[in-house]
Amino acid sequence: MAESEGPSYIDYEAFLHPHFSPTAFANSLVIATNNPSDTPIDLSTPLSRVLFDIQEIDTHIHTLTTKSAIPLLTHTKTQADAGQKIVSEVEAQVASLTDGYQRLEKEVIQRYEEADQVRIAVERLWETVRIGRAVARCLTLGRQLETQMAEVGGVGGTGSTKKEDHRAMVRASNTLLAIRDILSASRPNEEGEHLSKINLITYLQNSVLTPSETSLRNRAQQIIREFSMSSLASSSTAPTTYAQSEETKSRTTSALLTLQLLNPRLLIVALQTYLRASLTSSLTSMGRALNNLPTLDRTLLEISARCQNIVALESLLGATKPPQTAPQDSKVQVEGQLKSLLEPLLAALDTSSLPSFFWRSLAEGLGPRVADLIARGGMAARALRGQKERVKDSVKDCVLKGSQSPGDSTRGAGAWEREAAVMVGSVIGALGR
Repeated sequence: MAESEGPSYIDYEAFLHPHFSPTAFANSLVIATNNPSDTPIDLSTPLSRVLFDIQEIDTHIHTLTTKSAIPLLTHTKTQADAGQKIVSEVEAQVASLTDGYQRLEKEVIQRYEEADQVRIAVERLWETVRIGRAVARCLTLGRQLETQMAEVGGVGGTGSTKKEDHRAMVRASNTLLAIRDILSASRPNEEGEHLSKINLITYLQNSVLTPSETSLRNRAQQIIREFSMSSLASSSTAPTTYAQSEETKSRTTSALLTLQLLNPRLLIVALQTYLRASLTSSLTSMGRALNNLPTLDRTLLEISARCQNIVALESLLGATKPPQTAPQDSKVQVEGQLKSLLEPLLAALDTSSLPSFFWRSLAEGLGPRVADLIARGGMAARALRGQKERVKDSVKDCVLKGSQSPGDSTRGAGAWEREAAVMVGSVIGALGR
């Protein structure tokens, strides 16, 4: 550009260099127009040089723009027209997009919002229907439970004179479990998710479920507590005919299954309570009989009857399979499915046989009592020493007779010789010292 206008003394290359420094350029001008020893330094000359260069550049720019004005204006007009045309086209496209969006908003977005409101309403209606169905099912089961409790007879009824149907206890327990399953399914999207907030369900729990469960539990525990099959000693609950024996077994089986369904641990506790009661009564009566030997035979007969009841209970437990719907007790179930209700009881007592547990526990508690009786001396101790052989034979016969099933006099005695020896040793052992 400078060459087309003639030579110029301005070094444009220096000004256009990428590393041009105004400070270095000004310093070079000052040094070029002054001596380093001059004082003061003359700045007017380099300033004039700079102003002259600026004026030269301005003149050069003015000349170039004057000569190229028409091409510049033409180029600018061309660019402006092209830009205007582009703007017009873009405005048309924007208007089309705006119309399309408005139509989309009207036909899709608004309809979507309306549809979303309908969806929310339908979801809430479905949730209401689901809760209603769950409530209706609970109420139906609650009504069924009330009917079953009335069939039990004297449990949860309203003065009905119907004969007791002990099988209804099992049916009522299954119904209770069904309601309990619904109420326990309270996680999201499960059947009983919101049932805890329903007042009617709360009323059902307080007025029907809890009283029914308590009544069933108490009734089943009472049946187990009164279980008696032996006819050796007189008892108001002991059966006298085959039909009564079968009814006792059936009623006790229903009680066992009821407790197993409600809570397996309750069944173990009820059976352990029954065994402890038999042990306590036998230990107390045996202690009194040893102090008064004329009553020994009667006492030993009662103890044999209690053990026969335990033998019958063991047989009944071994023949009763756990219901499939019963909750599993991990403390007593070691591995696999339980084969009978006897297994968890034996595991809890750490024994292989209930009669063996009875005799060994009785002997363990009887030993100290006999030793104390002998230590005190007196007429009872002398009578016990004098009739040592008779007492020995009576105790052995008591064990062998009590280890038989009720009504069975043909069972071999060899299997119980160890228990008989333990019992005899607990009584006679103190006499030999």
